[in-house]
Amino acid sequence: MTTSRSAYVLGALRTPFGKYSGIHALSRPDDLAASVITQTLSLFPSLEPQTIGDIVWGNANGAGEDNRNVGRMAALLADVPVSVPATTVNRLCGSSLDAVMAGSRTIETGDAHLVLTGGVESMTRAPWVLPKPEKPFPPADVTAVSTVLGWRLVNPAMPKAWTVSLGEANEQLRDRFNISRERQDEFAARSHRLAAKAWDEGFYDELVTSGTAGSPIKDEGIRPDSSVESLARLNPSFRKDGTITAGNASPLSDGASAVLLGSEEAADDLNASPWARVAGRAAFALEPQSFGFAPVEAANMALERAGIRWADVGAVELNEAFAVQVLACIDAWPIDAEIVNQRGGAIAIGHPLGASGARLVGTLAKVLRESGERWGVACICIGVGQGLAVVLENVQVKP
Repeated sequence: MTTSRSAYVLGALRTPFGKYSGIHALSRPDDLAASVITQTLSLFPSLEPQTIGDIVWGNANGAGEDNRNVGRMAALLADVPVSVPATTVNRLCGSSLDAVMAGSRTIETGDAHLVLTGGVESMTRAPWVLPKPEKPFPPADVTAVSTVLGWRLVNPAMPKAWTVSLGEANEQLRDRFNISRERQDEFAARSHRLAAKAWDEGFYDELVTSGTAGSPIKDEGIRPDSSVESLARLNPSFRKDGTITAGNASPLSDGASAVLLGSEEAADDLNASPWARVAGRAAFALEPQSFGFAPVEAANMALERAGIRWADVGAVELNEAFAVQVLACIDAWPIDAEIVNQRGGAIAIGHPLGASGARLVGTLAKVLRESGERWGVACICIGVGQGLAVVLENVQVKP
């Protein structure tokens, strides 16, 4: 018989996020995931790994070295006891946030006291794939398809309007909401400025795995000198007269992240002070080309399920896939834009697809802890028209 209980964030850790062909280029995704699993568990000296009820891991690609349930492969590589089960979930960019959501439900139902969640992506090592021929020895050429990002091997029955590129989809969002290039560049420059400041102030030191010298390596994509003027010189990437550039969109990235979730009993057993309680969750979907706007209603629904309003929220972590979609979401919510991504976001830090959601949760939990705010929202847009949101409650703040 199961009993209802709360799920708490007990700890969070991630690798530094690397550029495409950057610091993680020679690291397999299963090795990246194994490394962050090992270092996350080491944060809790009294934790006996065999007591982990499940590992839920996010991954968006699964076409290369991350195939065949990378969560289980990484757990085995990390020397987690073979008795600990593991699964891999794929909700594209939202995969590791989905993992956190699934793990929290497992704890709330009483099916486990400890669940390790997270995700990994190596966009650098994503392979090219060939469609399997329908008959032996096809006479025509066969084209290799990159699995790094976006639609591939599209079913011809899909409407063309649904299968536009991610960039074109967000140019359409820009048209819909009349969000200027200048606003996008201003937001992108803010992301770099705040991320650099957060690193300089030591905010990320306990959230990012250590390098060989014992101190965290900074996220590789942060450019502290970014400005509206420098970003304005970049050419549009998707339309000749467009507004989206390589500077106001998230880069291709590599990295892994983890969040350890536990019940109150598990926290007591580990002598751990919970960072936050998972108070609400939601998923929402729109037509595929409108994916950038899907977090709006996902967050609204998550807040309703948590029993609070936007006026109660003191911090938001919204993944910066594109500056334009972040601005569209912010404009749709009754909030002060300054509470969003106060320590920088994916435009600067990077967006390894399967790892970003867990990064948001870890960052939000620490922002709440440092600021003393009680409520926060972590949310993410997802290709093919979806959005996810999680509400966290700072358990150090008394109601």
